[in-house]
Amino acid sequence: MDESRREEFIQAVNKAYAEEMKKINDQLDKELLIALVGEVNAGKSTTINQILGKNVARTNPRPGETVSIDPYNHEGLEKIKFMDTPGLNDPNDENPKKTLEFIKKADIILFFTNAAGTVFSESEKERFQEIEQHNQNILIVLNKIDAAEDIDGLVQFIKSYTENKYDVIPISSKTGENIDELKNQILDLLKKRGKDLLFAKSMSDKSAAANRWIVAAGVSAGAIGAVPIPGSDVVPLTALQVGLLLKLSALYGKQLSLKDAKDLIIITAAKTVGQTLYRQVVKFIPGAGSAAGGVIASSLTLALGYGVKHAYENDIDINFDKITALFHQFRKRKKR
Repeated sequence: MDESRREEFIQAVNKAYAEEMKKINDQLDKELLIALVGEVNAGKSTTINQILGKNVARTNPRPGETVSIDPYNHEGLEKIKFMDTPGLNDPNDENPKKTLEFIKKADIILFFTNAAGTVFSESEKERFQEIEQHNQNILIVLNKIDAAEDIDGLVQFIKSYTENKYDVIPISSKTGENIDELKNQILDLLKKRGKDLLFAKSMSDKSAAANRWIVAAGVSAGAIGAVPIPGSDVVPLTALQVGLLLKLSALYGKQLSLKDAKDLIIITAAKTVGQTLYRQVVKFIPGAGSAAGGVIASSLTLALGYGVKHAYENDIDINFDKITALFHQFRKRKKR
């Protein structure tokens, strides 16, 4: 990397590091409000415990157990507040006005219906319509599919009734079926509100969230690297990679200094046989240049992300030989 290119790279890292750290700190300073709505024994609390991998929500098999609508959290999850309530008009609700105010402010509403019972009963329809008037950040959870038949038909019935406005996720909080899909849908919705990192950090299993971010970064890197203008990808690609590294470090509770971020990207580029320079050179070749640049940029970003994820998850030093091997593996796969 020549001196001018190196200076451009360093400036890009410095700028990206400051901007991404601010975004992360701002997000982690926010509160996340989650409303759990549904009939009694719809499996709300059990589902939350499944998603987070820890017992944060109270569970009890007796009907009508949820009588208080005070938001609650759990040690270590002080920024995340849950409200578990059967619905806005339930007679067990001690304070309907308080429930409504929480519903209005909620970042996400998980609306539960029982696949083994009457799906979208008249009382559920009434509650859903009232909630929808105040907040449309809703995911519909069709729970207890392990005890029901024709799940596809039930999903289509709900989608038809709600005019396909909302995602419907069929799950079993008992067996864990489709819990990962529910996690992904929650993260998608929270990403739009700038709170996906906060929720992902609360999960015991952070791997799924990390994989989503790495894959998304790889796709974006491919688009950046494919721009057929020599040198045009240095700043945006560097910013993308720095952002990914910082998000992964925040997810796993690791510290990543500015120097560490620079070293990671520089060493990775050097270990992959000077591909940063090659990425610029190939763009002078008509036709093939942009395709090759996209493949290399994407493979480099994926290898960097998965290599760092592996080190963080296993609490070991980052292995650059592993990152190099991953790079060649991804590059070979993408060239097919």
